[in-house]
Amino acid sequence: MKKNNLKLFLPISIIFTFLFSNSYSEIIILSKCDHRKDIFLKNEYILDLNELVMTRNYVYNEKTYQKYRITDLSVKKSNTYVRNIYEEDGKILTHKHGYPQFYTQILFYKEKPEIFMKSVLNDIEGVSKISTCKKVEKFDQQS
Repeated sequence: MKKNNLKLFLPISIIFTFLFSNSYSEIIILSKCDHRKDIFLKNEYILDLNELVMTRNYVYNEKTYQKYRITDLSVKKSNTYVRNIYEEDGKILTHKHGYPQFYTQILFYKEKPEIFMKSVLNDIEGVSKISTCKKVEKFDQQS
């Protein structure tokens, strides 16, 4: 008799776990971002803190596009790229890009509209602002 109760209990407990468990995700969209040296028609960053992914969508204006196109024929006027991100001490960082002695990361603060570039050379860190966004939207999704 105990065996039958156990067989019935396990499937029911699994069903209740899926039905009543809430998944929570946070998405931050930074849009209308200017840039220190380049001009964009569109420049936005989408931070999905549940999936730990940053998506950047941008479109160069004609002058900026031609500036980069002169030296690199692979440059596109409109582009999207995706990077993995992680959270650390209230900061959101992309994964390190470069070598162990020298690497860069894009740095976001949850409560600020600015975007920073973090550069590290032989454990010496430098942070510079690369962009300010005019529109910041936060979406908390619960399902």
